Amino acid sequence: MPKAAITPTRMELTKLKGRYKTARRGHKLLKDKRDELMRQFMEIVRKNKALRTRVEQGLTEAFAAQTVASAVMSPELLEQALLYQRQTVELKLTMKNIMSVNVPQYKFSTKTEEPGEIYPYGFAQTSGELDTTMERMSRVFEDMLELAQVEKMMQLMAEEIEKTRRRVNALEYVMIPEMQESIKFISMKLEENDLSTKVRLMKVKDMVLKKAHNFK
Repeated sequence: MPKAAITPTRMELTKLKGRYKTARRGHKLLKDKRDELMRQFMEIVRKNKALRTRVEQGLTEAFAAQTVASAVMSPELLEQALLYQRQTVELKLTMKNIMSVNVPQYKFSTKTEEPGEIYPYGFAQTSGELDTTMERMSRVFEDMLELAQVEKMMQLMAEEIEKTRRRVNALEYVMIPEMQESIKFISMKLEENDLSTKVRLMKVKDMVLKKAHNFK
């Protein structure tokens, strides 16, 4: 705040000290929030890395089995086997609040719990490699959903960390130093005014005494 715009009064000093105290408290809370967000963010990063590795491995195995199935089955038979799906999946989205960040929570459920429902075909004219493909894709699906959830969580938390970091820096390097300077400026002005008032009172006192005792 420019010093020219500050009114050096005791009321203004009291108001500034209150704002300064609030700013210091807010700065501490924001720093604590930033540190906790960073801690949780690093945990999510490690979880994301493990999930991505598992998903990539599962997809690699599934695609390898599909390649073999495509080699031993005709394209027409393969297409016909996968044309009609027997199992359906329902996806539910809820939100969870983590340190003031609303992150998505995905949950899926299948129409039935019967393991055989993942195969939309009969086993007479299909290869075992196609069965392996379906099994591995079914297993990796849940990991893929969790990976999507974790990556979205990482994105939202990274944005919140950056926003909190900017607020902490604004308080630490701009607002709080400006308040300190303003408080110092007003305090010095008030001291100067008090000193000037004392000097004037002493002069008035001397004048009164001189007049009362006829001092020259």
